Amino acid sequence: MSDTKNAPAADDATPTQRYGLFGGLAALREKANIQDRLVERLLAQVIPAEDGEVSFTLDESVAHAHRAPEFSLGTMSYNFRRFNARAGVLFKLQDLSESLLEWQKPTQTLSLLAVYTFVCLDPHLVVVLPLVLLVLAVLIPSFMARHPAPPRGTLSSEQGVGYSAAGPPLAPPVTVTPVRELSRDFVKNMRRLQNQMGGFVHAHDLVVEKVLPLTNFGDEALSSAVFLGAVVGILVTMTTAHLVPWRFVLLGGGWAHICSAHPYAIQLVADLKAGKFGDLAAAGMGKVAAEAKEGGDKAKSFADRWIASDMILDTAPETREVEIFELQRKTRPGEWEPWVFCPSPYDPLSAPRIAGDRPGGTRFFEDVAPPDGWEWSEKKWALDLWSREWVEERIITSVEVETEGERWVYDMYDEDEDVLRRSRVVEHPDAEAAKNVSHTSWEEGEDGNGLKGEWRRRRWVRLVKRKTSLVDYA
Repeated sequence: MSDTKNAPAADDATPTQRYGLFGGLAALREKANIQDRLVERLLAQVIPAEDGEVSFTLDESVAHAHRAPEFSLGTMSYNFRRFNARAGVLFKLQDLSESLLEWQKPTQTLSLLAVYTFVCLDPHLVVVLPLVLLVLAVLIPSFMARHPAPPRGTLSSEQGVGYSAAGPPLAPPVTVTPVRELSRDFVKNMRRLQNQMGGFVHAHDLVVEKVLPLTNFGDEALSSAVFLGAVVGILVTMTTAHLVPWRFVLLGGGWAHICSAHPYAIQLVADLKAGKFGDLAAAGMGKVAAEAKEGGDKAKSFADRWIASDMILDTAPETREVEIFELQRKTRPGEWEPWVFCPSPYDPLSAPRIAGDRPGGTRFFEDVAPPDGWEWSEKKWALDLWSREWVEERIITSVEVETEGERWVYDMYDEDEDVLRRSRVVEHPDAEAAKNVSHTSWEEGEDGNGLKGEWRRRRWVRLVKRKTSLVDYA
């Protein structure tokens, strides 16, 4: 009896399972969502955060409004499907451009050449051209779609005199709707988008292979020649551009480019190369091609010789002079104790001295390192014998300059400061000294009693050169 009573409770606790086609689709969808979330978390660990953050403080809502969404596989897939469903308009424009340039409809290509001729002869018509395109290519076809002409054969010859737009609209307005997913047009858009991406990659690689070596200074002599030629071209163009009949140049260039794409012109060139017009014509074409190749080789060899002879490059790296100050402090017995090698002179009126901060630096000469991106050009440091000059350049006061000997620059002696320093031990002696320092200018010579201030310093200099590091980006 106990088993019978407990059976319904066990059945109620068992979750309901979904069987059939819909249950299988739901399970697959749930599994795909789990995989997407897993991949997104893995990519979040690899892809860095975007650098386009707002640099100043904003409210949280405003800051989030300017922040782009993070990478998501679901969002990327959704946006790609939406874009592909609406990309048909772009491909239609591409087809229209190709048909105009390839003479697929000669009347339309001739109309394009006529419009191009008028624009070249009177450039002010460029302002009118967008309005003409709006009227002829957008508004009139849209109006005729709502007011279509009667089908042929529905009226007699006497009644079908011509098109009439009278009466109410007979058809709905033309709208551009996205194509359905997995339809024939959707797959066609995907195929064309795939081919466009391949074409972009090919063009990108071609530019990187042919153009980038001329401009990235990998070969500094070649890129310097290109730079010089560009500068000369700018100067020549600025002075002679008004002498060139640009209207006729553009007119002739446009006509030549479009006419060269005519099927007859392409077939004529192919027949000349194949020798269908006789051996003489083929020989003439071959001679022209050989002369063009020979001329190109001569021009290239001349440019190479000119670059090798006239392009003078700096082979030695850039050098600079760096400085370090050797600081010494006077002890109670009156002896000078080596203290630190500091990047600043730590003069009595310097900001660290007034604030009571200790001088920063290194204790030993060997620990002084060159600046980042530089290396030592000389093996040893040199003592700056012109102490007076760097003191005057920095407008340092309250110091005494030693013009002979070891070229030390001393703090001026202050009797009140010395008494205060000897009478008691203070927590920040430098701060107390800064408060009681005299504001007289620097002096040159010797004090009668030979008393000096608490600190002395002298300047050491050394040359550094830029560190050359070649990075391989291949």
